[in-house]
Amino acid sequence: MERKFLALGVAFVVFGALVGGLVGSSPALSVGTGVDARQIKADYSEALRLIQENYAGAVDHEDVTERSVQSMLWALDPHSSFFTAEDFRKLYEEQASQFYGIGVSIMQYRDGVYVQSAIPGTPAEKAGLRYGDRFVTVDGKDAREWTSAEVSKNVRGERGTNVRVEIERPGSDKPLEFVITRGGVPLPSVRNFFMLREGVGYIGLTGGFQETTSAEVDEALAELRERGMTSLILDVRNNPGGLLTQAREVTSRFIENGKTVVSVKGRSAYATKEELKTNGKADVGIPIVVMINGRSASASEIVAGAVQDYGRGVIVGNESFGKGLVQRVFQLPMGTGLTLTTARYYTPYGRSLQRDYSNGSIYDYYVHNGEADDAADAGTVAPKPAGSPVTTANGRTLYGGRGIEPDIVVEQREFTPARQRLVEAAFFFVRRLAYGKIKGFESFKADKPSFAKSADASQIVVSDALFEAFKVFVVADSANGLTAAAIDAEAEWARIRLREEMATALFSNEAGQQVLLESDPQVLKAIEAMGEARKLVVGRQ
Repeated sequence: MERKFLALGVAFVVFGALVGGLVGSSPALSVGTGVDARQIKADYSEALRLIQENYAGAVDHEDVTERSVQSMLWALDPHSSFFTAEDFRKLYEEQASQFYGIGVSIMQYRDGVYVQSAIPGTPAEKAGLRYGDRFVTVDGKDAREWTSAEVSKNVRGERGTNVRVEIERPGSDKPLEFVITRGGVPLPSVRNFFMLREGVGYIGLTGGFQETTSAEVDEALAELRERGMTSLILDVRNNPGGLLTQAREVTSRFIENGKTVVSVKGRSAYATKEELKTNGKADVGIPIVVMINGRSASASEIVAGAVQDYGRGVIVGNESFGKGLVQRVFQLPMGTGLTLTTARYYTPYGRSLQRDYSNGSIYDYYVHNGEADDAADAGTVAPKPAGSPVTTANGRTLYGGRGIEPDIVVEQREFTPARQRLVEAAFFFVRRLAYGKIKGFESFKADKPSFAKSADASQIVVSDALFEAFKVFVVADSANGLTAAAIDAEAEWARIRLREEMATALFSNEAGQQVLLESDPQVLKAIEAMGEARKLVVGRQ
């Protein structure tokens, strides 16, 4: 095995030396250096030999090779990446909108990982896992100090195989044991949809752009129309992107036939330009607001960029991430793979949204370090985005090189340390409430969630008496670090989080998210902006 990885590492490094120079230059040379590829291979092999013969500790050749390849790719750009066999398998699972596991949404709190919601129809739901269950062991391994990622990794596996879990549940004296047969678990792009206000529909397209994305959007649109939707909020906040073709398909639901959604041009000067156009399925009469934030990237920026360029709707939120590079997936030996940047994409009016990555570390790039600092040092606003200005259909001048600038900027809800502690406190309180363990409120006991994806406000009321019981519960638990006065100071937020947890426990994870969205300042501003979106629709008719 070590010899295989040694040979594979040499091959990868030589491949890296040649990338970018395959058109118009000799494949035996790296671009602009004249270094012979055989010399690169020899140097790398010699370095590995010296390490193996002289290094004081054991050499993990697999790890060395993987890190060498990843460093090589990141020297090109931040989005060219190496995938281990396991990560490469997950990449394809995500594109197929399904993976194999047990089917639970989980959350990590101070003393372990808990079930937030079982997904209906999955092995976990059929086995009886419920809101508030705490993982104690997985296949005999102590899971009480695991992270969410560790629990997720261990409960996933091949379809048809069993996993044995022990969970702690309020009211049970000892852990409950479940043997669950792994099966298919949906990984939808549209995480929820519902009517926000009379006539205003909401679609949360937050789960990436995968093979099933446009079909999911179609299903959501059809159901919302039946419920009386006359305007739409499309939420692509936190959507990291995905398949370019699906970005075209989603855009085609809102922009006229034959319009350019995105143009793609290879980084080589000899590459041809490709344009992806809408395909004639649009509802151009419905006002639309698109919500974005700093974690909206790639395909989600393509959708928002097209809507903005054509003046089709209003963009609300924060500036998007700024990813304008296209990756191609390459499968490599031994089940591994990589994504390699092969092109850049541009909005219909020619904006490249890719932020500069030539300075700073990978970490700085992903957290946008340096941009705000530069502005502060200069005592002025952030520097002007790069690229030539373009004038959009509604007369706005925009620049490329820095993601999508929203038409209406709205800051996200602030998460202070006190608010974060209240999130955890609300979960622990409702965990006991849902099992009938809060004295005087035993009627709130729920034997099983209904799995309804939405809930009326009248169904999840936090009375003054219940709120007082919550305060007593929280103050009694010193680990929360909260006083009655601190809770009163954030009473509105505490009530929202209690309602969110109650909706999750009684109904579904989607119902809980709806509670949060109904008080989200960016969503409220999006509803306000619907008047401007209607004017844009009228102007197109």
